[in-house]
Amino acid sequence: MTATHHEVATAAGSGAGATARFKSDKLAGVANTPKERVSLLAREVLDAVHETIRKHKVTYDEYNALKSWLISVGEDGEWPLFLDVWVEHVVEEVATEHRQGNKGTIEGPYYVPNAPEQGSSGSVPTRENEPGTPLVWTGQVTSTDGTALPGAKVELWHADAEGYYSQFAPGIPEWNLRASFTTDEQGRFEIHTVKPAPYQIPTDGACGKLIAAAGWHAWRPAHLHVKVSAPGHELLTAQLYFPGDEHNDDDIASAVKPELVLDPKPADNGETVDYGFVLDPVR
Repeated sequence: MTATHHEVATAAGSGAGATARFKSDKLAGVANTPKERVSLLAREVLDAVHETIRKHKVTYDEYNALKSWLISVGEDGEWPLFLDVWVEHVVEEVATEHRQGNKGTIEGPYYVPNAPEQGSSGSVPTRENEPGTPLVWTGQVTSTDGTALPGAKVELWHADAEGYYSQFAPGIPEWNLRASFTTDEQGRFEIHTVKPAPYQIPTDGACGKLIAAAGWHAWRPAHLHVKVSAPGHELLTAQLYFPGDEHNDDDIASAVKPELVLDPKPADNGETVDYGFVLDPVR
């Protein structure tokens, strides 16, 4: 693999792609939100901003710096990145607090629907000599009562060894490291992929400026993204992590949960892991 696509990949480019994807996929669900709900949420957010200004005696210079930065976030197309890194984990926590099945976590900005179907056992599309330790992942999808769920869908996507996602960085094949799997009659699946690496979120745009100004780090631990669905059950969105990653405890996106850390075992050619999903019936 060459590094050509990495030489021209930018935060603005990835951000623009994430923004365009968001606009096409995510807005239908809020079309009929009551005005009273919009007013309530907007007012309380603004009240919290006002209270912060009063509490910390924010100056005009600081206000203008914020104003300039907010403009840059929009110009760089980084609103999906900003919100998914620093806000989404709380939205996810509230939205799924009733569940009895598997824990979930944030989706992040780089999901793409309709990835190639590989059946109940198959390999994620990769480039020739794709960097990364080979990983074989087996598991079963069940309902909360223990019933196996045949025909459940497991969507998997993750970054490459240098932290780039296909369709959001140039020079990577369209469906690289993205695939969908459908469980067999016992609700089981087997996925062949490569183990991802930790990476930094894009730092050459507005989010990077905030990170530098605040003295934060930009690292995310290595993770696999998944969406798991079955008829009559709630959609589960999660990320799966690996033990020993130095950023499991200080993930910039605050998305790691103990229940989502895998337990891989060494194999002849890489690693294997068994991890399944328990889905909640729709209420």
